[in-house]
Amino acid sequence: MTVGEVDPRPLVIPGIGAAAREQRAAALDAWLAGLLAAGLRDTAAARGGADLTSVEGVALIAVGGLGRRQCAPCGDLDLVLLHAGVPGMDELATALWYPIWDARLGLDHSVRTIPEALSVAHDDVKVALGLLDARHVAGDRDLSARLVTAAADQWRRTAVRVLPALREITVNRWRAHGELAFLLEGDLKEAAGGLRDVALLRAIAFAGISDTLRPAVRAAHLRLLDTRDALHTSVGRRVDRLLAQERAAVANLLGLRQPRPGGTGAPRQLPTGRPDTGGFDNAGSDIGGVGTGWPDGNVTDAGDALLRKVAGDARTISHALDDAWRAADRLRSGRRRGADGRPLRRPIARDVVEQDGELVLARTAIGARPDPSLSLRVAAAAASARLPIARATCEWLAAYCPPLPTPWPPGARAALITLLGAGPGLVATWETCDRYGLVDGWLPEWPRMRSLPQHNPVHRYTLDRHLVQAAAEATGYAREVDRPDLLLLAAFLHDVGKGLGGDHSLVGAPIAARIAARVGLPPPEVDLIERLVRLHLLLPEVATRRDLADPVTIARVAEAVQDTTTLSLLHALARADAKATGPAAWSDWKARLIAELARRVHTRLDTGELPEPPTPDPALVAGPLPAVHLEGDRVAVAAADRRGLLAAVAGCLALHRLEVLAADASMVEQTALVEFLVQPRYGTPPDPVALAADLRKAVGGDISVTQRLRGRALTTRGGGSPPRVVWHRAAATDAVVLELRAADSGGLLYRVTSALDEAGAQVRAARISTLGGDVVDAFYLVGGWPDDAERARVEAAVLAAAG
Repeated sequence: MTVGEVDPRPLVIPGIGAAAREQRAAALDAWLAGLLAAGLRDTAAARGGADLTSVEGVALIAVGGLGRRQCAPCGDLDLVLLHAGVPGMDELATALWYPIWDARLGLDHSVRTIPEALSVAHDDVKVALGLLDARHVAGDRDLSARLVTAAADQWRRTAVRVLPALREITVNRWRAHGELAFLLEGDLKEAAGGLRDVALLRAIAFAGISDTLRPAVRAAHLRLLDTRDALHTSVGRRVDRLLAQERAAVANLLGLRQPRPGGTGAPRQLPTGRPDTGGFDNAGSDIGGVGTGWPDGNVTDAGDALLRKVAGDARTISHALDDAWRAADRLRSGRRRGADGRPLRRPIARDVVEQDGELVLARTAIGARPDPSLSLRVAAAAASARLPIARATCEWLAAYCPPLPTPWPPGARAALITLLGAGPGLVATWETCDRYGLVDGWLPEWPRMRSLPQHNPVHRYTLDRHLVQAAAEATGYAREVDRPDLLLLAAFLHDVGKGLGGDHSLVGAPIAARIAARVGLPPPEVDLIERLVRLHLLLPEVATRRDLADPVTIARVAEAVQDTTTLSLLHALARADAKATGPAAWSDWKARLIAELARRVHTRLDTGELPEPPTPDPALVAGPLPAVHLEGDRVAVAAADRRGLLAAVAGCLALHRLEVLAADASMVEQTALVEFLVQPRYGTPPDPVALAADLRKAVGGDISVTQRLRGRALTTRGGGSPPRVVWHRAAATDAVVLELRAADSGGLLYRVTSALDEAGAQVRAARISTLGGDVVDAFYLVGGWPDDAERARVEAAVLAAAG
């Protein structure tokens, strides 16, 4: 038989699932074997020889999908014509490749000897990965086996060295294609969490670096393959991007039916490592024909159900690859150990230490009754330090961390705000916690929102990622508002009403209020969160749809907003929301309109009035002075008023490595009262006897305490945006308010208050607030401070201290 007598096309095998893919591979194998045999005869005849009865020294090898026997309905072919120096390979290659092209099949081909193939694989990591899938199709089986064995051995020897280059290539691919788990129209192959990443997991496992192909990953991989099969079948050609208009047809081919109501959300990896099949009763088997549906009654059609399924599988794969990269890093750099041979552990936060580049629990944190806020505190530490949480730690927290009480304790609330305020570190940490079920424990509403599609074309992310991204974007505006903590929470909750029908702003406002109350916010702040969620579209909608020069426009917005605090929060929330939505939702034009509206409404609302500070409990100052009260995370000091008192107390707390989360300084008659909410910087509380003694010395004027502080190196000052000072001249009766917004660092409050004292400013009261890595400190400076030069001098001193 000559090449011309071979069937012009391989047998077409339709269908979805592993069995159909195997049948397609077998059909292609048979067709290609026939092509090779016919090509050998034609080549021999053309060179004047007899028909070849032996194929020794020539082999046809499949890599890629055919090599793995995972042939999509419209997939292409990756073939290597391997030889041992046999003449006539150019003619044989021509006889092979042209019939494949004539059959209109995509083809990636090469002709090589074993040394040539190994040399190319040594220099090109993508070729090395491809040879790991190499499989004999036809010809000299021994020759194929020699290449497969040699390529595998070479990969095992060189994998640790070449993985950094492979990771760089992978990151560039992710940048180009995005994250499959959060895209509304993602590429099933090239996006992060797609089929290409499974090939990386196989390669890392093949090198013996990590156990990457766990059952959940295998099941997710098979489901993505089935989804691609259905996509090819529906479209009728090779395509890997799941476009919105194709989702319904693909879902129908996969047997996804209308979901039943009353469910809890999209599938995820369970803490035990067992995959939640989300209605596919036999995880990893063929999907076609299974119609148990989806457990979320909020999914309105099968296309949405498909998208949520793809998102869950992509998350499983992405998380496994993250673990694999870290395992490779540890193997390459070696485990850091102390002189006693034990792993080095560096304290990061209370109950959290860093070991081998990952966050793990401190030994003291593991007990019979873990702190309910422990998982949140670990997440906050991970996001702030931009370090991953070890898999074993996540599994332990998911299994043993008790549920949070209602309302949340202050520590849990502070950890949530720190987590949301971590900026670039938030998204990765949140995703890790979500994969292990920790987020479901914090927010029962979260499963409904997980992987929920947003059908507005300006959105590039699913709802859950959009909310997390909005909180991350909001950190860029934290220093522009009076309550950055409420900005972060409102950004995170602003779209919680989506998927429930109706105006999501109105539907979501009471849901956000319930969450805020559960978190433990006081009623006035709960009301503000509710108003922010209800009005979060007010500024962008009015700015782009109304005449900003019309007084009625400004009057109505001012009436709805009510105060300048809400206005500044809404302005920041609008920008964070738009940036988290996608490029189509934001422009310089829109930014200018919203800024102009905000400026006009602020002019209308600004009266310069602020609420009176709360009156301190006189019982705290009863008895002889100075008085020091230590109770849990609260430190209260009462003493005769004097200049520098606040700086002395702040310095003493910094000396004992206590972080100031909040502070109030006020007067009761002629006695100064300073109250602090603190936490140990490294988890271990100071000796209360020594702390109380030093506080008494400090407020009594003993300079030895501050001298000890000056002799100790403080924590490196925070980076990021430069510090900012805002003056509020009409915010108090007999004082002006100097507000500092800066990155937090050890001893910051001591440095700033000392600078104010040295500048001659008398601090009547202060309100200190720490938000994750930032602080918003308000100092009430006695006097009117009408002179611009004097204000500039004090401002410069404060900025230098905070710098």
